[in-house]
Formats: sequence, C-alpha cells, structure tokens
Amino acid sequence: MNFKRIPIRIIIVLAAVLSFVTSCTKDGNDSANSYLVSNELVFTYSKFTINNMIDFAAVQNPQIASLKQYVASDVKIYRIVYKSSTGGKEYNASGLVCVPVNQGDYPVLSFQNGTNTLNLQSPSVNPANNNYVLVEILASMGFVVVIPDYPGFGESVSIPHPYLVKEPTVTSIVDMFYATEELDATALTDITALNEYYLVGYSQGGWATMALHKALELDFSNDFNLKGSVCGAGPYDIGLLFSGMVNVTAYPMPVYLGYIFNAYSAYGQITNPVTDIFKEPYASRISTLYNGTKSSEQINAQLTTSITDLLNESFITGYNTSDKYSSVRKAFTDNSILAWHTEKPLLMIHGGSDTQVNPITTETMYSSMMQAGTSPDICRKVIIPGADHGDGVLPAMIEGINFLLGLKDNK
Repeated sequence: MNFKRIPIRIIIVLAAVLSFVTSCTKDGNDSANSYLVSNELVFTYSKFTINNMIDFAAVQNPQIASLKQYVASDVKIYRIVYKSSTGGKEYNASGLVCVPVNQGDYPVLSFQNGTNTLNLQSPSVNPANNNYVLVEILASMGFVVVIPDYPGFGESVSIPHPYLVKEPTVTSIVDMFYATEELDATALTDITALNEYYLVGYSQGGWATMALHKALELDFSNDFNLKGSVCGAGPYDIGLLFSGMVNVTAYPMPVYLGYIFNAYSAYGQITNPVTDIFKEPYASRISTLYNGTKSSEQINAQLTTSITDLLNESFITGYNTSDKYSSVRKAFTDNSILAWHTEKPLLMIHGGSDTQVNPITTETMYSSMMQAGTSPDICRKVIIPGADHGDGVLPAMIEGINFLLGLKDNK
C-alpha cells in the first residue's frame, strides 16, 4: 500500500535536487498559538522549475502535461511542528505546508500519503521524496498544500505509528489543519488560507482520506468547510481487506499484515499475544520491525509471503468466529469506515487488478454509499482496467488532481 513503483520518480527527484533553493529560516513558537509549535522554510520551487519538472515527467507520462496549464506561482515549502494528542497524551507532530508565493487567497488541499515504514522517507524528513514532489507543486496551482507526517514519523518518531488506526490518524490531521491556520495568521503574511478544504490520498492515504472526509463532514463542519475528496485504493473495510490477505496461498506484501497487528497491539485494540497470530520465527520479529528504521522491502525480507508459514492455522480458520479472536474482529470493525450519506463531492479510484488492496474494497464501499442515500452525482467510482496497486498510483493521482481542480474552479 505504498508508492514504490511510480515510473517518474527518477526524473522528478533529479529535477527537484537540481533546482530547488534551500533555506534554513526558522521561526519560534508564538505563545498565543494553541497548536503550532514552530515552522521552518525548507526550500522554494520556482515557477520555471515546476514547469520543467512537468515537462520532464510528461515525456514518460503524457497525462501529466494537463497540469501545466494551472501553474501560476513559485512555491515555498515549510516544515511545521504542532501539538496533537492520542489516548489523552499530548505529543509534537509534524508535516509540510506548501504555499504559493503570489499574494492571494487560497483553499487548502490535504494529501494523505500511502504506507511508509521508514522515517527517513516521511514528508517532513525528506520533502524531496518522489512520493511528495508532485503534491508539493500543486501549491503553484492555487492551493495551500498540507502533507501530514502521521504520528510515528518526523517529530513524533518515538511513538508507534497508528497504521490503519482511525482515531489518532484523523485527530493528527485535524490538528495540523488548526496549526496551519495559526501559521497563516503568524507567518504567511502575503497569503490567506481560505476555509475551503480539498482532500486526496492513495492506499493507506485513501483510507485516511475517507475517514477524514467523514469526520470533517459530520464532526467538524463548524470548523472546516469540506469541498471534496479523492480516495484512491483505500482499505475502507479492514475485515474485507484482511480476508483478501489471508485467504490466499501467498500474499506479496506481508509487511502490511505485521504492520496492522503491531499498530493495533500498540494502541490496545488487539489484546492477543503475537504468538496467537504469527508463527515463529516471525512472531518474535514483529516487535523489532516497525520502529521507523526499516523499509518495506527490508521488513518483507524478514517475513514470508506464504500465509500458512506466516500465520497460525487456528488464527486463519478462527479469526472470524472464535471468541479467542474477538478483539481482532472488534479492531477491524472500529477502524473500518462505515458508509454514510455524504453531500460532499467524492471520487473513489482503484486499479482493477490490484493484488495488494483488492478492488472489492472500493466496489463495496461505493455500493454501500449508494445504499446510504448518497447521490451518484456526488460520489463517483473509477476502476482503472488492468492496473495493479503501484501501477494505479499515477493515473489515480492525475485524475484525482484534475477532479479537485475542477471543483475548485467551479465552486
């Protein structure tokens, strides 16, 4: 559930490395702030650089050229630290805020990234990562772009990452929105961040975006004016996702199975010991793999793609019915996103041949949204023929960005 196979990565990273201007400007905390702790100007993209990046990328991926018409400004990239909390405990979180240089009033676009296990590849630690560059430059097209690290990365690397754990994920992003408002009031003197929010994410980020869309619409509507969202390849029903992972002979990304169990255990949602679920030698390894120092590839190498070798047979046959695994089922239910009647534009995208997150998760979520009373004019579904998980990232992002730009222009 990550972005590891984006074909434009080398071109974009090289262009970014060659052309951004670094900065070390730091501002301290304003004591009047409730959320924002600090901000740092990391670097600036010129409009010329952004156009060059799009031109280079369009050589291999012509659909990217459609974005060039929207480029209107240089972009400043800030790293911010802000206060958030989980389980009643406050901690410092972090992320990127990308803003147009041109004076004006701009809506906010929040990007929720896909699965990451390595702190060195998180947004605020490595903003030149190819997973984030295309999103950062959207600020040149008339947005204040917010890219959260998620808890467990960047400033909060010392706490467990709540992988597919709904409450701390949503809370951390909402708190970043409040911090961005305070950044706008104190440091962004030439622009105004409007109370208009657009959301986009893929994979874990698609799930986070769906959860955030629902929360902003139903729980935070007095604070944030949600305009629309794009959710790509998200595992909205965790139980359905898990069934697709374990009811096969081999699953290509065992890193996700360990990540789910590790996070749900760390946040007190699964009470079973690791040996109830994983076989040795893998059971003893799980707690050592998800500390932010290992890549997904490195973690996969410490596990196995064979489901019967990785998981206990009693778990495979009993997690859906046995009392022994009741906390597992409850965790899946608590962190799934139940359909509701949304009145905010929503685009759901998924690769039709996705072997990591079965497209049935999107098909089922879309059908449930229709059954909940959502209009097909409000909620749309796109299945990309033949696209696996990594193959679907770029077309989903391009279609999603154009969808959000269309909402912005027609507001």
